[in-house]
Amino acid sequence: MDKLLSSRFNHESLPGDYIFPPESRPGDLKIPFDSNISVIDLREAENGDRINTIQKIIKASEEFGFFQVINHGISENVMNEARSVFKELYEMPAEEKQKLCSDDLSKTCKMFTSSIHYATEKVHLWRDNFRHPCHPLEQWQHLWPENPTRYRECVGSFSVEVKKLASKILSLISEGLGLECGYFENDLTGSVLLSVNHYPPCPEPSLALGITKHSDPYIITILLQDHVSGLQLLKDGNWIAVEPIPNAFAINVGNQLQVISNGKLISCEHRVVTNSHDARNSAAFFIAPRDECVVEPAEVLTDEHHPPIFKAFKFKDFISHFIAKYGDTDTVLKSFAAQKG
Repeated sequence: MDKLLSSRFNHESLPGDYIFPPESRPGDLKIPFDSNISVIDLREAENGDRINTIQKIIKASEEFGFFQVINHGISENVMNEARSVFKELYEMPAEEKQKLCSDDLSKTCKMFTSSIHYATEKVHLWRDNFRHPCHPLEQWQHLWPENPTRYRECVGSFSVEVKKLASKILSLISEGLGLECGYFENDLTGSVLLSVNHYPPCPEPSLALGITKHSDPYIITILLQDHVSGLQLLKDGNWIAVEPIPNAFAINVGNQLQVISNGKLISCEHRVVTNSHDARNSAAFFIAPRDECVVEPAEVLTDEHHPPIFKAFKFKDFISHFIAKYGDTDTVLKSFAAQKG
C-alpha cells in the first residue's frame, strides 16, 4: 500500500476522492473549545473525595459520554515517551512503513491509510492508521514492529499503565452505577486494541475529514493526544471542540458501556477535523470485551419499571455488524434493541 499520506511529500491540493459531500464537510473550522466538557482530577478520589469524583464522572457520562482526566497516575515522562515513539513510527522511511501495511483484514497488526474499507469507500479519510492488540501483552507483543527499535518496550509498558487506568476509571463508574465491586474485572475488559492515528496537514481542511462521525463500539476509549486540536463531539445537534489539555487523557464512553448501563450512560458521537498547518498524532486505546463475551444490560439496572432496552449479544456479533454497517452506530444499536413486549 503506497497510498500512505505520511509517505507522500506533496500535499499542495486535495485529491477529489478526499472531498466529502457538502452535508458531511466540516465547513467552518473555527469552533471554540467547550468549557462544559468535564476535566476530572482523579487524585481527588484517592485523597478521600471518591464520591464527588464518581458523581462528576457519571454526570459527564450521562450528558456528554465524554470527559478528560488529569492526575491519573501515568507520569508526564511516560506519556511523552509514547508520543515520541508514535511520531517516530510515522516518520520512518516509506519502505519501513510498507512492511507494516496490509490489505488482509485478518492480520492483527497492520498499517493502512483512511480505513479498512479503502477499496470500496466513496470518500477517503485524511489519515494514516496503525493498529494492533495490546492485551494480554505476552500474547501480542512479539507481533509488533521491530522498528522503531524501542516500540515494543515503550508501547508495552505504556499499554500496561493505560490498562490500569482503565480499571481505575471503570471501578469508579461501576460504583456510580451501583454495580457490584469488580463488575468489569473480567472478560468484559479482556481485550485492548491500540489505534495510532496520523493526520498530516491538509490543503483544504474545510472539505476533508480525519475521521467521520461515529461512536466507539467498545467499553471505553482512553485517548492520548498531542498539542494539536482536532477532536470534536456532537452535543445537542452541534459540534463542539475538545481542548487538548497537556498530560490529560480523553475518555469516551463506548457502545458496550451504554448497553451495560441500560442507556443511562451515552456513547458520544465524535469526529476528527484536520488543519492546514500542523500534523496531529493521537493514540486510542480501545478497552473491549473478548469476542465470546456476552454483553447485556446489568441486572441491577433493570426491573419492571426499567426494562432492558438492549438484548444480550456476543461482542463479536456486535463488532461484525458494526464493520458491515461502516460504523453506522445508530443502525447497529437498533439491531440489538430489546423486543418490546
